[in-house]
Amino acid sequence: MDIFEGIKTRRSIRKFSSEEVSAEAIANILEAGRWAPSGKNNQPWKFMVLAKEKKDALAEFTKYSFLVKGANKLILIFLDKDISYHYQKDLLAIGAAIENMLLCIHSLGLGACWMGEIRNQGSDIIKALGLGENLEFEAALALGKPSLISGQGRRKDLKDLIIDG
Repeated sequence: MDIFEGIKTRRSIRKFSSEEVSAEAIANILEAGRWAPSGKNNQPWKFMVLAKEKKDALAEFTKYSFLVKGANKLILIFLDKDISYHYQKDLLAIGAAIENMLLCIHSLGLGACWMGEIRNQGSDIIKALGLGENLEFEAALALGKPSLISGQGRRKDLKDLIIDG
């Protein structure tokens, strides 16, 4: 898939089929995230992949529980505070890792939704999963084989996004 085609055709998917996402696909998705740029190459992210039981248990932490329960897998993304050197830059790097994973997911014929609202319950999620205080929950990717793909994306005109310099 051409990179611009992938960027322009990727959509947030919120309805998934029951088809299993392979271990190979998950490995490729995580590898894509791993290769994102980060300041000083500190790679401040940690990933956790959850399947059925653990994934469904996290549904209570979001008003979008249907999305968590309907996904085949849930990838959680954390900031590792022990290796963070600049909080804001590290969050930007994590955003780059997430975008890499979303584009990889799309290129594999899968779909995902970047869940942000669930972040509001980050400290409770850390406790529920029994994780250390060095981790800060940043986002979740609900993913699977799409059963419904939304229509064309809309964007503002480029001229409306450029500041004259």
